[in-house]
Amino acid sequence: MAATPQNPAAATPRRKVSRHRGEGQWAVGHLTPLNGNEQFKKDDDGLNVRTRIETIYSKRGFDSIDPNDLRGRMRWWGLYTQRKPGIDGGKTAVLEPEELDDRYFMLRVRIDGGALTTRQLRVIGEISQEFARGTADITDRQNVQYHWIRIEDVPAIWERLEAVGLSTVTACGDTPRVMIGSPVAGIAEDEIIDGTPALEEIKRRVLGNKAYSNLPRKFKTAISGSPVLDVVHEINDVAFVGVRHPEHGPGFDLWVGGGLSTNPKLGVRLGTWVPSEDVPDVYEGVLSIFRDYGYRRLRNRARLKFLVADWGPEKFRQVLEDEYLGRRLTDGPAPEQPSQLWRDHIGVHRQQDGRFYVGFAPRVGRVDGTTLTKIADLAEAHGSGRVRTTVEQKMIVLDVEEDRVDSLVESLEALDLSARPSPFRRGTMACTGIEFCKLAIVETKARGASLIDELERRIPDFDEPITINLNGCPNACARIQVADIGLKGQLMLDGEGRQVEGYQVHLGGALGLEAGFGRKVRGLKVTADELPDYIERVLKRFQEQREDGERFAAWVGRAPEEALS
Repeated sequence: MAATPQNPAAATPRRKVSRHRGEGQWAVGHLTPLNGNEQFKKDDDGLNVRTRIETIYSKRGFDSIDPNDLRGRMRWWGLYTQRKPGIDGGKTAVLEPEELDDRYFMLRVRIDGGALTTRQLRVIGEISQEFARGTADITDRQNVQYHWIRIEDVPAIWERLEAVGLSTVTACGDTPRVMIGSPVAGIAEDEIIDGTPALEEIKRRVLGNKAYSNLPRKFKTAISGSPVLDVVHEINDVAFVGVRHPEHGPGFDLWVGGGLSTNPKLGVRLGTWVPSEDVPDVYEGVLSIFRDYGYRRLRNRARLKFLVADWGPEKFRQVLEDEYLGRRLTDGPAPEQPSQLWRDHIGVHRQQDGRFYVGFAPRVGRVDGTTLTKIADLAEAHGSGRVRTTVEQKMIVLDVEEDRVDSLVESLEALDLSARPSPFRRGTMACTGIEFCKLAIVETKARGASLIDELERRIPDFDEPITINLNGCPNACARIQVADIGLKGQLMLDGEGRQVEGYQVHLGGALGLEAGFGRKVRGLKVTADELPDYIERVLKRFQEQREDGERFAAWVGRAPEEALS
């Protein structure tokens, strides 16, 4: 088993601490906090804030909350203050945190592997209606996020969630966040290997474990044995991807160091084959390397991707094997190219057991509590007790008998949840945006929904896979760099010199097949009002100029700049 010391001093042998502060790496003796975040984590573990929420803050109200808890440790239990209404995007970067804070919270419910029972989904929907003004967004990491949460209500929400096996623990913060997994793990006919046993064991070892509750930054995990590569493994801190070894059979290929934000990097392979039973140990080893060797001096250089970039995959593998596992890992093959372009499991698909699963598309992940309870009711009415969320802000109902599939599809359509969506409904995602997010500059959710309607009306014959990702700020929560059309929110001047909401355009990004970051055309910015016109123009040029079977990203790679503007 990987080393799991309970405190920084135990993470490394005793040695004289150098006066040089370095990057704040514990494993080389730099234990003194180098910034405010590291200090408040040293002062008190983020997991401990739950007691104060239950015994003090929920009883005395918002004004009683300590600032280091409010803007720091509460994240360890899935809580962020939301943006105060009425503050325009031009003030995002100039106001102090307390000026942006509303007295209400976003609360993130972690849904590891996207796995929910209909009972759990119904409880999520009921909490939304009772405590969150009906809000409930499906994220691109399979979570559900509420808004308008009062601190007074948090203990009751936790009680309701935990009664059905759900939690908000380490849904945010410098911790192992939700572990995304194939939403059809153990279900799909074409599965290479089921990642569920490994994911469940990792959860058992890691969640709420103070050995891993003080990491340099967030830590994102993906596990999938699907040949469609359905967990965006290239942009996670650690990922286990299903492969078939020519001698040893099904197992996982190990990737480390992926991540986006303002300094995007794709993960790298360590060239290993990991059997399912060894995945938890290897996971703990990678996590422990990040805890012990990760950079803690600067927040914007603290993600694992920076350590991996400096070390390289060979050294990272050597440290993993020598210092944390105490054994050599088996060399293994890379994953094959994805078996299909759409990787979201939308539509009707046969399961291993002869039943079917039905994937369907809300608009940009925006649902509400009433809709979620209706989905739970529909699933049960059609014989299912299980649903899933996906990394594309979509949902799936499992275990539907063949003679009930059509009825379910029609019932979902009546809720505006399409199992046969247009490419625009299917491929458009959006982050939270300025409505609730304190980092945002522009609106995203409503604009994404209206963009879908406009493109469906303007280009009804467009039938190619296309991804259009809208982000409200540069932090890339909606994965703009790896979309066919990535839209990074910013303020700009329109033709009349007025400051308006707009987007910097990234074109031709991709994951899975020929993964890479999008191309930025020099000086290309589009106002929000011009967005439908611009995307219509570019997609029609693609239709006119593409070669047989050519994907949008490939066309962008060879198209002249004038064709992209």
